[in-house]
Amino acid sequence: MVNTTPSPSFPFSNLALMPAMLANLDALGYREMTTIQAESLPAALEGRDLIAQAKTGSGKTAAFGIAMLHRLNPSYFAIQGLVICPTRELADQVSNELRRLARFTENIKILTLCGGTAMRPQIASLEHGCHIVVGTPGRIRDHIGRDTINLKAVQTLVLDEADRMVDMGFYEDIEGIVSACPSRRQTLLFSATYPDDIRKASARFLHDPVEIKVEAQHDGEKIEQRFFEVSAEQRNFAVARLLQHYQPISTLAFCNTKIHCRELAEELRAQGFSALALYGDLEQRERDEILVQFANQSCSVLVATDVAARGLDIANLSAVINVDVTRDTEVHIHRIGRTGRGQDKGLALNLCIPTEKRWVKLIEEYQKAPVQWFDLNALDTNEDKVLRAPMRTLCIQGGKKDKLRPGDLLGALTGDVGLTKEQVGKINVFEFSTYVALDYRIAEKAYARLSEGNIKGRNFKMRLMRTA
Repeated sequence: MVNTTPSPSFPFSNLALMPAMLANLDALGYREMTTIQAESLPAALEGRDLIAQAKTGSGKTAAFGIAMLHRLNPSYFAIQGLVICPTRELADQVSNELRRLARFTENIKILTLCGGTAMRPQIASLEHGCHIVVGTPGRIRDHIGRDTINLKAVQTLVLDEADRMVDMGFYEDIEGIVSACPSRRQTLLFSATYPDDIRKASARFLHDPVEIKVEAQHDGEKIEQRFFEVSAEQRNFAVARLLQHYQPISTLAFCNTKIHCRELAEELRAQGFSALALYGDLEQRERDEILVQFANQSCSVLVATDVAARGLDIANLSAVINVDVTRDTEVHIHRIGRTGRGQDKGLALNLCIPTEKRWVKLIEEYQKAPVQWFDLNALDTNEDKVLRAPMRTLCIQGGKKDKLRPGDLLGALTGDVGLTKEQVGKINVFEFSTYVALDYRIAEKAYARLSEGNIKGRNFKMRLMRTA
C-alpha cells in the first residue's frame, strides 16, 4: 500500500501519454499533477487495478479519466469505459470533465445514464452507440435488465465514491453491473474512506490492486478554522449569530442528522435567512432544485448531512459551518476542505458543546496542531443584517425536450422583459424544466412580465421559488 501525504506535484509530461493528449491537458491548464494523480496514474496507465483513497476535489476524476482515455480505441464504437457514481450530480460532473479531457481526439462519445430522466432517449442514444458510459447504479442496472446496454467490451470500470454507494444501499446493483462486464478488465476504485466493510465488499471486484491513500489534510494557511463552545440549546441560535457576524455569501452548514438539518433550516428561514436543507430521502427533483438554487446564489445557506453533501462541488464557497462536531476526523477534514478551493481563502466555523470536546481533541491530534477557540458573545450581532441571497430562481416548466436553450431564455429576459445581462445569473436547462437565477430586486417584476409573454413563440408555466 502506498500511503502518502501531499507532496510537490509532478508534470504530466513525465507520463507516457500521446502528444495530442498532453497538448490538450496543457490547454486545459493541467500542467502539474495533484498528489492523487501522481500516485495513481503510473499504476493505472500500466493497466493495474487500483484502490485510491482520496477526497472530493483532489483531482481524482482526471486521474481515472486520463487512464481510461489512454486505453480507449476511438475507431471501435462500443462501450469501453464505464464509470459508476452514487448521484446524478456527480455523474454529470464526471461526464463534463471526461468530455474536456477527450478533446485531444475526435468522435469520442460519452453518455450519461441516470435516474430522474426519461428512459426512452437514453435507449435511443445507446442504440446509436458510445465509447464511455457514466451513470448511477440503479439506472445502469435498469438498462441491463431491459437488455438495452452491452457491457461486454468494457476495458476500464471505475467505481467512484464507492463508500457512499455502499452507504446508499447500491451494493447489489453494483454486483449486477460488475457481473455484466468482462472478467478481464481494469477496475479503478475511488473512495473518500475505505473501512473494512467496503474492503470486504469490493475484494471480489479487484485483481491484485495497488492501494493508495492520500492523507486528507488541508492547507492551514488557506483555511482559517475557528471553534466556539456553546450549549446544546444554544447551537441553532449560534449558527444565526455566526451568519450575522461573518456575512458569508454562500455557506454549507453540516449537521449529523437529517432531523437537525430540517429543524435548523426552518429556524433560519423563520429569521429571514435564505436557507434550504439537503438530506437523504429527498426525491431527485427536490434535490436538483435545492442544488440549483444553492449553486446559482438563490440560497445563502445549505444545511446538509455528510452523506447528502458528498459529491457536491460548489465553486466559491465562502464558509463551512460545522453545526455538530463529527466523530470522524477525516470527515471533518473533508467538510472544511469544501471552502478555500483554488486560489480562494476559506473559513471554517465550528460549534462545539462540552461533551464533543473529546472529538475536537482527535482533530487536534490528526492535524498535529491545536485548534483556536473564540468567544461567541464577542461577535457583532448585526441583527438588522439578515443574510439575503443576491438571486432568486425562476422555474419554467419546459426544458431540453421543448428544445429550450439558455440563449432563448437570456434573449427573452433581455429583449422582451428588458433586463440587463448583469441581472440574469446562471441558467440550468434540464430535460423537463429550466431554472433561471434573477437579481432578487427585479425577480417579481421579471416573473410577471415573462409569464404574460412567450418564449420561442410558446407559453410556459412558471413559478418563482422561495428559500426564505
